[in-house]
Amino acid sequence: MARVVESGWYILGQQVEEFEAKFANFCQAQYCVGVGNGLDALRLILCAYDIKSGDEVIVPANTYIATILAITQVGATPVLVEPRLDTLNLDPKKVESAISAQTKAIMAVHLYGLPAPMAELQLIAQKHNLLLFDDCAQAHGAVVNGKRVGSWGNASGFSFFPTKNLGCLGDGGAVTTADPEIADKIKLLRNYGSGQKYYNEMAGWNSRLDELQAAILLERLTELDARNEERRSIARRYVEGLSNLPVTSLPYNPHAVYHIFPILAPKRDALGSFLKERGIGTIIHYPVPPHQQKCYKHQDWAAVSLPITEMIANQELSLPLYPGLTDELQDYVIDQIESFYAQ
Repeated sequence: MARVVESGWYILGQQVEEFEAKFANFCQAQYCVGVGNGLDALRLILCAYDIKSGDEVIVPANTYIATILAITQVGATPVLVEPRLDTLNLDPKKVESAISAQTKAIMAVHLYGLPAPMAELQLIAQKHNLLLFDDCAQAHGAVVNGKRVGSWGNASGFSFFPTKNLGCLGDGGAVTTADPEIADKIKLLRNYGSGQKYYNEMAGWNSRLDELQAAILLERLTELDARNEERRSIARRYVEGLSNLPVTSLPYNPHAVYHIFPILAPKRDALGSFLKERGIGTIIHYPVPPHQQKCYKHQDWAAVSLPITEMIANQELSLPLYPGLTDELQDYVIDQIESFYAQ
């Protein structure tokens, strides 16, 4: 941070360029473009590929609303697809059934740090001549069939919000892609549509990863694999410790990065209150699914019944999971969940 301040260069400089190169290499991608935040990363991807009004984008129904906002903000229509209950990620069979003449792209989401089935989705996209994007905001470092997320689709969006597995001290985001033309286009779009100062080739935005955040991300990137491994170890202990309790946790996935550890819990709200009283913090991801949000109540595409997504919203509870969580504290969490259901 001191080096950045002393340099006198705060926007689109050496730190951003170095981080873009190193994060692209980390993701096994050809190009990385730093942007202002994760939502902008997804929106700029859609703009760069000319997704617009009249186009449909298939997307998980149970994602965080940012994925949907990116689609609606470019004027396109989200087509909500229910997840598989054993992964809480997109169901490829339902994706293929949702394709129409207006479908232009599939937007996968690696929800909770659990990688989506990118190999199957890639085959579907190729079969139907669709673009394949993925929202990697919760999955820095996750792997599918030996390849990191961020290297599978036409383009991938990342968030570096402070709570992410790779987070900065404010907002930040990035796009990875193998297409040099798309990378160049996003570089223009993030900077007012300008490649040369005061000369604007496109009508762009102001969405730049700043030098200070890039410097912080460069330092934290060196620790990411180790921190992800610690997250996996904690997740494995949860899966084993909760196996005989009346909650549903997903099968352990050694290729996930466990940004969040979700369970589906009967009497979820009562359980959350019980744990809070005993000093255990929990969060719901997410209490209101996108199609039921007030901002979309007048949209025809949101007037649907999605029973799996709605059941997840009513039962999901995220347990404490972070680097530094001790076995003793984790056992306390498991014991208290057992105590709740015993009563």
